[in-house]
Amino acid sequence: MLEEDNDETCWNNLENFRVKLISVIDPSRITPYLRQCKVISHDDEEQVLNDPSLVMRKRKAGVLLDILQRTGHKGFEAFLESLELYYPQLYKKITGKEPSRVFSMIIDTAGESGLSQLLMNEIMKLQSTVQEERQKAQELTMWLHTKEDTIREMWVRDSLLHKHQERAQKMKEERDSLSKELRKCKDENYNLAMSYAKQSEEKSAALMKNRDLILEIDRLKHSLMKAEDDCTLERKHTMKLKHAIEQRPSHEVMWEIQQEKELLLAKNQELENTLQQVAREQNLEKSLSNDALENDCSQILEERRELMNTIYSLRKELQRSEVLQDKYAEEKEMLELQCTSLRKDSQMYKKRIEAVLQQMEEVASERDQALLTREQFYMQYSKNLVERDAYRKQIRELGERCDEMQLQLFQKESQLLATEAKLKRLQLELPTPTSDLDDTSSRDSQEVS
Repeated sequence: MLEEDNDETCWNNLENFRVKLISVIDPSRITPYLRQCKVISHDDEEQVLNDPSLVMRKRKAGVLLDILQRTGHKGFEAFLESLELYYPQLYKKITGKEPSRVFSMIIDTAGESGLSQLLMNEIMKLQSTVQEERQKAQELTMWLHTKEDTIREMWVRDSLLHKHQERAQKMKEERDSLSKELRKCKDENYNLAMSYAKQSEEKSAALMKNRDLILEIDRLKHSLMKAEDDCTLERKHTMKLKHAIEQRPSHEVMWEIQQEKELLLAKNQELENTLQQVAREQNLEKSLSNDALENDCSQILEERRELMNTIYSLRKELQRSEVLQDKYAEEKEMLELQCTSLRKDSQMYKKRIEAVLQQMEEVASERDQALLTREQFYMQYSKNLVERDAYRKQIRELGERCDEMQLQLFQKESQLLATEAKLKRLQLELPTPTSDLDDTSSRDSQEVS
């Protein structure tokens, strides 16, 4: 009864660490030791390890603890010794003692040969485990090297991607700068065109004003010449009137002519009176020849009258001819003045036409010069554009060549890194001497932790 109470107490104390035990213990490791101590049977081992309902390791550990709990104090001691052998840290945590590794249970049950066989089996298991771990470590190392190579390749690709991104950003910036420069050139060209159009309008307005001023000057010159012609004509009329006034007879001459006229009239009257007296005397003396004398006198009078009429008509014609001469002289002078004015007008129009032709020649020469200058400017501009495109093409080719060289450099670096990785892999694949019990305690402590 006391032993049963003691067994229950031991297992109850162990139940406090059940969760820790289930989470840490691997049943496949401790079942050979427990079976060597004859605590569990073959059926119990098969149930724990190969039962299809027990898939998880924790459930297997729980079932193993339940089986050991039915074995009493012997099972408890064997379980603690297995913990002391395989899980020393957990043993120290449960019992609070340092593991002594006496293995009294297996010595009492199977003797020292059983303990030696168990230890040899464990050593072989540990060696196989260490070999597997080292193989896994080599595989992990190779996998790590492959990942490093992949990382290096990704780094090379990332560098290439950054390089291409920088180049794309550079080309984008260059495109933006070129678009800004193009907009600036368009604005400058538009401003130049606007200023040129404004200057052309100002030049056209100045030419129109100059033409208007030239026409005004010509009109004023024509008015001045007309006024000069009128003044010359009036001056000639004035001189003619003055000359006529100067050639007009004076009052004394007119008085003398009047007196001579009166004397002539008196003499004529006396001659008529004398003729009448002679006629009377002749009538008295010669009554027969009276008719002949009367006829002769009448004939003489008629002849004299005819002569007087002829003289009067001739004087009228002379006066009329003088009037016509004066009129024709005035018309001649007017025609001469008109001819002079027309000659001056023709000279003025000729000068104006020559000035217009000269201006047209100057405008044509300026237009030809402007066209030549524009063609030279366009040729220089196109030449500069071609040179700039050639330089940009050279820069682009140099950039592509630099990128190709960098790509080749990155490829060489990647090849070098791959070669180094292969060399390291070959060095790791070489066989290395191993010890039998290397790193067992450290592995157990890592499993406990």
